[in-house]
Amino acid sequence: MSKYGDLIKKARETEPENQKTSQPDNQRSDLTEIEQMVNLCVKVPISQRRYWMSKAKEQGITVTSVIVEALIQKFGEPENQETRKPR
Repeated sequence: MSKYGDLIKKARETEPENQKTSQPDNQRSDLTEIEQMVNLCVKVPISQRRYWMSKAKEQGITVTSVIVEALIQKFGEPENQETRKPR
């Protein structure tokens, strides 16, 4: 076995006493109210990406915030923020 293999195996078998695996009830409800974030992938020419990234950095903003702002301006925000569950 590798140099650290025994240590890793032992660490996986036992859970430290000071580490809790479950959250208190009052924190669980807060986490369920936060909507899951996902990636939105867009293919663009690398020269344009480099330019846009440098301009955003100069202005101290993120490209993500610019894209989200543009999408909201173009399409608006959904009236019902609740997501539907897959069938």
